[in-house]
Amino acid sequence: MTQQYTRDQLVARLVRAGELEVTGEHPDEVGDYFDTEKFRFHGPDGFESDYAGLTAYFAAVRAAFDDRSIRRGIVVAEGEHLACQTWIEGTFVREFSQSPVGPLPPNGRRVVFDLLNIFRVDDRGRLVEEWVRTDNRGLLRQLGADAA
Repeated sequence: MTQQYTRDQLVARLVRAGELEVTGEHPDEVGDYFDTEKFRFHGPDGFESDYAGLTAYFAAVRAAFDDRSIRRGIVVAEGEHLACQTWIEGTFVREFSQSPVGPLPPNGRRVVFDLLNIFRVDDRGRLVEEWVRTDNRGLLRQLGADAA
């Protein structure tokens, strides 16, 4: 663990960071949960990004989906790493510009992003790295890409 935060505090920070990204509330607060200069994202199929890319991704999610929510499953903490399952849900009502296959038109369905996450935090409790695994095929089916 870090010097400044307990396990429970780190979990609370992780939960809050996700809530802020998904809801878009308090944009001035989001950066407090990330090392915005060093943050690196490692996603499915070799997708790599930085903090600006992550922010752009969540802006696309907020633009495409209404009634969004995020839930975290059991969180495992070991040293500077946290791992958990995450579910992000929303109703697909506008074009999603950042799907795994590019822009997709809305289908009005409730979509669940079912993710496995591993995070690394720094000694200030900020997220500096994230690895995500998900079933892109299942996600694309929910988004209606199999019908296109």
